[in-house]
Amino acid sequence: MARDLTPGSLTRRGRLRVYLGSAPGVGKTYRMLDEARRRQERGAEVAVGYIECHGRRHTENMLQGLDVVPRLTRTYRGTEFKEMDLDALLARRPSVALVDELAHTNIPGGRNAKRWQDIEELLAAGIDVITTVNIQHLESLNDVVQKITGIPQRETVPDEVVRRADQLELVDMAPQALRRRMAHGNVYKAEKVDAALSNYFRVGNLTALRELALLWVAGRVDEGLRDYRATHNIDRVWETRERVVVALTGGPEGETLVRRAVRIADRTAGGELLAVHITRSDGLAGASPGNLAEQRRLVETLGGSYHVVVGDDIPTALLAFARAHDATQLVLGTSRRGRVNRFLTGPGIGETTVDRSEDIDVHMVTHEFTGRGRLPSLGRRHSRRRTMAGFGSGLVLPFLLTGVLSQPHSLNLTTVALIFQLGVVAVALLGGAVSALMASLIASLLLNYYFIPPVHTFTIDEPNNVIALGVFAAVALTVSTVVDRATRLTLRAARATAEAETLSTLAGSVLRGADALPALLEKSRAAFGMESVALLARAGGEVLARSDSGPSAGAPADDPVTTEVPAGPDALLVLTGRRLPAADQRVLAAFAAHVAAALERDRLATVAAEVEPIKAADRMRTALLAAVSHDLRTPLAAARASVGSLRSPDVEFSPEDQAELLATADESLVKLTGLVDNLLDMSRLQAGVLTLHLAETHLDEVLPRALDSLADPDAPVQPLDLDTAPAVLADPPLLERVLANVITNALRHNAPGAPVLVAASSHADRVEIRVVDRGPGIAPEDRDRVFLPFQRLGDTDNTTGVGLGLALSRGLAEAMGGSLEVEDTPGGGTTMLLTLPAAGGPAAPVGATEAAEGAEDVGSAGSAEFVEVVE
Repeated sequence: MARDLTPGSLTRRGRLRVYLGSAPGVGKTYRMLDEARRRQERGAEVAVGYIECHGRRHTENMLQGLDVVPRLTRTYRGTEFKEMDLDALLARRPSVALVDELAHTNIPGGRNAKRWQDIEELLAAGIDVITTVNIQHLESLNDVVQKITGIPQRETVPDEVVRRADQLELVDMAPQALRRRMAHGNVYKAEKVDAALSNYFRVGNLTALRELALLWVAGRVDEGLRDYRATHNIDRVWETRERVVVALTGGPEGETLVRRAVRIADRTAGGELLAVHITRSDGLAGASPGNLAEQRRLVETLGGSYHVVVGDDIPTALLAFARAHDATQLVLGTSRRGRVNRFLTGPGIGETTVDRSEDIDVHMVTHEFTGRGRLPSLGRRHSRRRTMAGFGSGLVLPFLLTGVLSQPHSLNLTTVALIFQLGVVAVALLGGAVSALMASLIASLLLNYYFIPPVHTFTIDEPNNVIALGVFAAVALTVSTVVDRATRLTLRAARATAEAETLSTLAGSVLRGADALPALLEKSRAAFGMESVALLARAGGEVLARSDSGPSAGAPADDPVTTEVPAGPDALLVLTGRRLPAADQRVLAAFAAHVAAALERDRLATVAAEVEPIKAADRMRTALLAAVSHDLRTPLAAARASVGSLRSPDVEFSPEDQAELLATADESLVKLTGLVDNLLDMSRLQAGVLTLHLAETHLDEVLPRALDSLADPDAPVQPLDLDTAPAVLADPPLLERVLANVITNALRHNAPGAPVLVAASSHADRVEIRVVDRGPGIAPEDRDRVFLPFQRLGDTDNTTGVGLGLALSRGLAEAMGGSLEVEDTPGGGTTMLLTLPAAGGPAAPVGATEAAEGAEDVGSAGSAEFVEVVE
């Protein structure tokens, strides 16, 4: 019986259940129908709004006994399409509606553009809906899926629609199992299986899609858990998953902490490692950028994730991060501060974190740097000249101010104290906190002696003046400390900015330059203001590269200084010019490391370029000698024996015998000619002198000529829809030879009576041609060997040639900008995959989307033609 859903009778919104598939064909629709039958057996009224079975017998059988709402017919541009009848489904008012393909785009003419909008109406009407969608149709993953598969997904659904589902169930299947289902014809029709397996349904594609689905659903589960805890005000950590957070300060102990945290996380299955660095809000935490970069690489190499959090209270920020990520354990290093330092500065970050950690386990890891820190610095270490100037001003300025202010004037005590305080601030700016501390003490004494009654004595009569003097000293000291700290932070920020800009410019100039070494040396000379920079060999002092300042660079330094920095084990970076301050040594070390890497790269490239031609020539020479010594001699000996027999005066041959001998000689000479042609072509490929005439080439025109050149033109070869494949950019005669060689090899190893299939499809801007046999196949470890010259893998017949066919075919394919690879044929056999560039630029995938989903997606209302969308 239909429910009463008139206005006023609705008490709740319908519930949405989504079956999310990792790939097409994993069984989403089957699972949806199974759930529908289960609910119907429990008494629920179930109606099928829209189901697409794709001709799958088992899925169609599950529809038996369910109430199917007839589809609505819509006409668009002269073609009729079947769509879900939303109004009929709303009028029927079932308790549960089945609506397949959540991401489907409706044919223009209805009130909703997308099917998920139809489902929103059903839910608003209080009808429970069960639907399906594949992971590649989620909007946030659309570009990722296209990069993985090369196939654009035009039909998408907003992630939020799926996230709002009351129940979300992942339908998954191992890639090998799904490919077996397809090979058995349980997903697509037989004529579409090979194209689908070779395009969208590759093992790599399916594995990546499966991982995307698992990660997306895992994130959805985490969101649900966080929402539940927030709704129920649960602040405790739930140990649903072992998450270990390691705190990195940028110190040298970071590597020890990371490795210790990894071992803790690995003790439980599915443990997760998170590394976090807390930086202050002013961005000047004083951590070593080099150490942090190395530790970040280590964390990511070991499978963890690296995070940076801003916070001035490090224990609070660290624990907030850990609780936000539901961490169960926290790893910190013991303090590098010494005992005196800890006594002066109080509890450290580790102790405070332990006190506040509550239900998070904290591991304090000892390391070799424990207790080796220094006493806190009282001020910035200025240059010697500036430090002396600061102490001098701290001694002299208070007395100068006293002499000036002692003259008759109308200033009161408050104004005089403020003037003295301004002098203390000036000393802090010049010499730092220590000089300011001395100036504030002297100013306090002078203010007391000369300006606070009774004057010329250190006695103070009024208690208010005692308080005022104390406040003056405290304020002077505080202000001078703050000013000194602000000065230090400003200088540090300017220094860090300059270093970052210099290194960024360095990296950019090296990446953009054709020759790295000259660019590096020129950048080093300009960055440090040197007269010249040279790269010298350690042994012998040979100049490997050099950069000098131009005529307009300015006058040379009066007393040039030479600075040497190691650039790898075999070279020195020598800078001539001004004396570099110690602060520049760190940046200079980065320059030297770049120079060493560039030098080593150039050396390896030179060695590889010198060795490769020698290796190739040696391989060719050895193989050629082996071929000439055996395989070329065989047809030559047969031809010579036949001709010699005919010329022999001792034997009189019958006309039949003469014809047979002539045929043998002719066959042997033809075979010999073909072998010599192949050898010549291979030598041209090795020498790089093969002439190509690339042109737009249609496969349905080249294949017949390739078949005519076979030894048996009537061999069982079956082309599949080559006339619909896009044209390729190739040399037609060379492509003909490649196809002939590959097809000949397939016929030689094919199962008796089975045809060799030749099919083509496009993938991104490439066209893929497959030659499929049903032979014994090739083991994975032997797939590269079949393309080596002068070998016949698996052949027991030494009369079949020197084994140049596949080697020559791969060389010709690569010369035309393509490739030739080996794949398994589902069900047994070998598939030779010939890939060539499509003519006319990037080619639109032909049949690729159909292999993935069954047909083209429906586009926007302005598209050229609508086609029916199936899963």
